[in-house]
Amino acid sequence: MPLSKNLFMFKSSRTDTLRGFASDPEGTRLPEKFGPWIGIGVVRIDQQPPFGFRRDAIEAGIAETGYQLWRTKVKS
Repeated sequence: MPLSKNLFMFKSSRTDTLRGFASDPEGTRLPEKFGPWIGIGVVRIDQQPPFGFRRDAIEAGIAETGYQLWRTKVKS
């Protein structure tokens, strides 16, 4: 069941390439072992997520676990 809300984006302060989506602006359900988490943006309900991610897939992950994680490319 889609959340149909804003998606809040975060980056891990422990792992340079780890990012996460959450349904709350504090990211309270993101995994503590990779925190503290730093807010980096919001995807409003009328916007598409970045990098071609599907909103329904992100929302399904959030509904199941409370967050959705992804990795960025390693910078060389």
